Amino acid sequence: MTDQQPHQFERGTDGPKVIVVGIDGSESSLRAASYAGGLARRQNALLAIVYVQPVLAAGASMGAPVADTTGEIAEGLVNEIRTATERVKEIFAVRWEFHTFRGDPYNGLVTAADELKADAVVVGASESAGHRIIGSVAVRLVKAGRWPVTVVP
Repeated sequence: MTDQQPHQFERGTDGPKVIVVGIDGSESSLRAASYAGGLARRQNALLAIVYVQPVLAAGASMGAPVADTTGEIAEGLVNEIRTATERVKEIFAVRWEFHTFRGDPYNGLVTAADELKADAVVVGASESAGHRIIGSVAVRLVKAGRWPVTVVP
């Protein structure tokens, strides 16, 4: 005869530890960041905010300062995030980090999620009509099937 302990429910021990959210400055990506921030707060998870700097070979070949422009966008997003977190720091304590990757949005988010060992990925719904034909980043992430993906409208 073996002594069996009754199973006890463990609250809050199995949730995600790292939630990756992709932002690009669009309204839907900022809504996704807000949603992911709420998830991270409730789960006491790290919110990894990821901006993927596009590599624009055509613009660079014409002498356009592409790296400077995308770097300025990333800096602007970090400042916007810092301002927002300062406003709510007394109400919501969320651990967050900002990461920048280079490439196309899909591959950049895949790399980020892999390197940061993401337990979940949150993205905003695409605002581009062309994505209905070639597939949005969100759809491609879901089809990859490597993490739970939440798409925020």
